[in-house]
Parts: sequence; C-alpha cells; structure tokens
Amino acid sequence: MKCRGVSETDRHPASESPVRIGVTGHRFLAEIDKLTAALELALDKVAEAFADRRLVVVSPLAEGADRLVAQAVLDRGGQLVVPLPLPLDDYMTDFGAAESRAEFQRLLAEASEVVELPATPTRNEAYKQVGEWVLDESDVLIAIWDGQPAQGHGGTAEIVQRALDHSLPVLHIKAGNRKPGTNQPTSLGDEQGKLVVHNL
Repeated sequence: MKCRGVSETDRHPASESPVRIGVTGHRFLAEIDKLTAALELALDKVAEAFADRRLVVVSPLAEGADRLVAQAVLDRGGQLVVPLPLPLDDYMTDFGAAESRAEFQRLLAEASEVVELPATPTRNEAYKQVGEWVLDESDVLIAIWDGQPAQGHGGTAEIVQRALDHSLPVLHIKAGNRKPGTNQPTSLGDEQGKLVVHNL
C-alpha cells in the first residue's frame, strides 16, 4: 500500500492544491454533539496546518463517522470525493432505514467525484479495499474511534495503524463503538469527543 507522507513542503506548498482528508470510524455513534464539537476543532487544526489549501474529504459515506465528516467539510465549502466499495445498488442495501438511504443519496449528489472500486471476491474484502483506497488518497486522516482493535477484519484500527506507520497526520476523535452483535452505540463517558492529534 502506498500512503502519502507529508513533509513541511507539502504542508505549506506554494501552489493551492487541496488538502485531502480521509475518514474512518464507527458507524453507530453516541453523543453526536460532543463528536461534532471535536470534529470542528480537528478541521480548524487541519486548516491551520495546511494554510490556504482547499479542503477535500474522501469518504465512502457509510453511516456514522463517514457522513459526519463529509457533511462538516461540505459545510465549510469543501469538496467531497466518494469511493464506492460495491456497485451503488448493492452498497445501498447496507443502509436499512429509508432515512439513511435518503441521507446517503443527498450527500452523494453533492460529490465532485464518485469512484467505483474494482470488484472483490467478498464483501469484507470490498470494505478493506475501500479503507485502503481512502488512506492512499489522503493527506490527513480523521478517525472517530474508540481506540480498540476492530470488531471485524480491515476495520478502523488497522487503517489508523497504517496511517501512523507512514507518518500521516491522524486526528483521533474518541468515540464509543457499538455493543458487539448489536447496532447500539456506546459512549466513552468523559472521554467521548476528546481529540488526540498525531503527526500534525
């Protein structure tokens, strides 16, 4: 896998190339207000570190973290690039509720670029592939995550570790994951919404 290392020249370029913000994290989130406040702080730090560069968010628009970050960047006048892990109709079957499918379609309509990734033998491999693609295309990674090992293969923990291994800036917003075997989100209590910054 290739990750973009970020030098001081990259952080303060003479050109006005955009800074591409990848996102990874949990699908089911509690205490969204705390996470939103931390996300705004994280984006402020990115804007400061990459002065005068337009923001582009790279997000597959899964429920939860993907959409939270995408919307926040769009609200700041940024652009959205959407890699699809599966063909569109198949991917949308993962979003059970009609409201979730409608939110996905609304955000997808705001994308400046949509990339359908190559087919993989299994669904799990498709999601692993899209996580790696996001990382490859990003200058910075925002992770909304509890800091624990993934509940499934190719999850947030692996993506964050690969980013750190390649010295990519990572802004980690602490957030509880779902209870195993359910879609019920949990909170980390006082730690929910705390921001930890690496390599920025």
